[in-house]
Amino acid sequence: QVQLVESGGGLVQAGGSLRVSCAVSGRTFSMYAMGWFRQAPGTEREFVATINWSGGSTYYADSVKGRFTISRDNAKNTVYLQMNSLKPEDTAVYYCAARRGGAGLPRTAAVYDYWGQGTQVTVSS
Repeated sequence: QVQLVESGGGLVQAGGSLRVSCAVSGRTFSMYAMGWFRQAPGTEREFVATINWSGGSTYYADSVKGRFTISRDNAKNTVYLQMNSLKPEDTAVYYCAARRGGAGLPRTAAVYDYWGQGTQVTVSS
């Protein structure tokens, strides 16, 4: 069974930076495309960023493009989301997700196979 564990969330002031991490159990991490999603209270889960199996391709939601960077370290079975120039509207629970067949850049939550429990990111104004 694949398990995803996020860490690194917290409280930060607007304009600040935060990096969240997602550690993935199992020996096949490099076969997964990985994604980050977020969900604020009363809203649907929304796509943030995705990265293919090698890390060579990424895709971002327009709302975070130029501010957030997704990366992965296949030797550490970990995917990261570096968040800069944070805004209060970035406040949400951030979830990482894994999809088997890692060549693509999936942006739809329904196609992901595994999910973490989420980590809270709060940006104060």
